[in-house]
Amino acid sequence: MGIENEPEFRYACSMKATAKPSNVDRIARVHVALNHMKPAIWRRVEVPLTTSLRGLHEVIQAAMLFENYHLFQFDVIVADETRHYGMPDPDGDDWIKIVDAKNVKLGSLVERDVKLLSYTYEFGDNWEHTITIEETGMADPAIDYPRFIEGERRAPPEDVGGIPGFEEFLDAMKKPHHPERKQMLGWYGGVFQPEEIDAPKITRNIAKLAHRRAIGKAAFAKSKGRTS
Repeated sequence: MGIENEPEFRYACSMKATAKPSNVDRIARVHVALNHMKPAIWRRVEVPLTTSLRGLHEVIQAAMLFENYHLFQFDVIVADETRHYGMPDPDGDDWIKIVDAKNVKLGSLVERDVKLLSYTYEFGDNWEHTITIEETGMADPAIDYPRFIEGERRAPPEDVGGIPGFEEFLDAMKKPHHPERKQMLGWYGGVFQPEEIDAPKITRNIAKLAHRRAIGKAAFAKSKGRTS
């Protein structure tokens, strides 16, 4: 079924109002795909357009079940120029200009017609992702965002050694007599099931982000009430 036929998103994608809506009330449906993987490893999420790229990073981490203890970077083409967003070196030693990801909102990129972003997590294992902004529309006030929609296949465990290490890891997991199987089981802490994404855990992880956002919105609204 196409996105336009989903009851929860039909309202979200209605853009017939004459006045341009604020990004505060708008969301994006975002597809996250881990590059160079067959079968594909991907997730689909919905996030507010007010989400910073740092916040989008946290959503990706939650959806992929990464552990968020490595550096990351977004590379985005804006007006034929590649811009880099992440966590700048406090000593200013970055070899390219890195803009702080917490200072850039997803909505500001959407307004510049950005549809694709590159996202790299963990520069040792070098997990490269393609981020596609599939749709934007009005948020449903009955839904807490961000939220997880769907996905397929489990992402690699942290520090597995990049694509070559992940391939060796999968090979050891699927072969009972593989010489490295016992070591891999001990390192990972059990059997790795590549087809099982653990949707309930992903949903819980992203629900925590949504709850944190709701608390922030309530605090902001309260502070505005005090100053008005």
